[in-house]
Amino acid sequence: MFERRTHLDPFGAGVLLVLCTLWGIQQVAIKLALAGISPIMQGGLRSVIAVALLIVWMRLRRIPMSGADGAWRPGAVAGAMFALEFALIYWGLSFTSASRMIVFVYLAPFVVAAGIHVLVPEERLRGWQLLGTVLAFAGVLFVFRDRGGDALPANAWIGDLMGIGAAIFWGLTTLVVRATRLGRAEPSRALFYQLLLSAILLPLWSLMLGEPGVFDLTPVVLGSLAFQGVIVAFASYMAWFWLLVHYPVPQLSSFTFIAPLVGVAGGVVILDEPFSAGLLAGGALVAGGIYLVNRRA
Repeated sequence: MFERRTHLDPFGAGVLLVLCTLWGIQQVAIKLALAGISPIMQGGLRSVIAVALLIVWMRLRRIPMSGADGAWRPGAVAGAMFALEFALIYWGLSFTSASRMIVFVYLAPFVVAAGIHVLVPEERLRGWQLLGTVLAFAGVLFVFRDRGGDALPANAWIGDLMGIGAAIFWGLTTLVVRATRLGRAEPSRALFYQLLLSAILLPLWSLMLGEPGVFDLTPVVLGSLAFQGVIVAFASYMAWFWLLVHYPVPQLSSFTFIAPLVGVAGGVVILDEPFSAGLLAGGALVAGGIYLVNRRA
């Protein structure tokens, strides 16, 4: 149904570069909006905005929201994991910094690499890829142990662990999309299932946890929420699912190292978050590890 490329061409790399920049900035936007919207409710509202736009898009293009191919079953699984991923990211950012969160979340390519290793044995990790895994986990250790000169709160480790959990769910979601019939469906349908479930589940989880919800809608808060819903959750995720359908997953993952670097820079420059040698070294090791794991032979 869809043409699959055997390698990441300049067009795909260019699209991915833009996406990674947006995803890096997103962590800063989430942190800014926490001043007026509680974390998990913020994630839910983001999905509500995005799924509303997606429904309009699908209606205009006459794309069915369901079909006889059974893609809704893996779509429901992917949607639940997608909701868990962002619940952990948004909630975790109330404990730790945006620059630290982005480093942990972008361990997701290693989950993808491990899954591809199981699903496609001929693509098992070798040589430089194994070294990349060691480097990346060394980077995580650097970031996890570094306290930024004691500038972080004592419970920042809670948010760090949530970031690692979010990375696991992101990687698993990517594998579900690529390894099931969901990956052969129209990209907007694959995204629709995930946004719809997160738009339902996240506000419910927020209410169950007793979050205050929306409490101070300043221009900065509204602008941050609009950026997350319209630019990131709708436009960039549409592009990402199109890439997943048309390009090899390991090669896509190799470029996502750009997002942690953008996120770290954004957290330091915009949010005035603590910057340290440990954060720099950890981010560099994670980025280098991701590159080595996913580099072409």
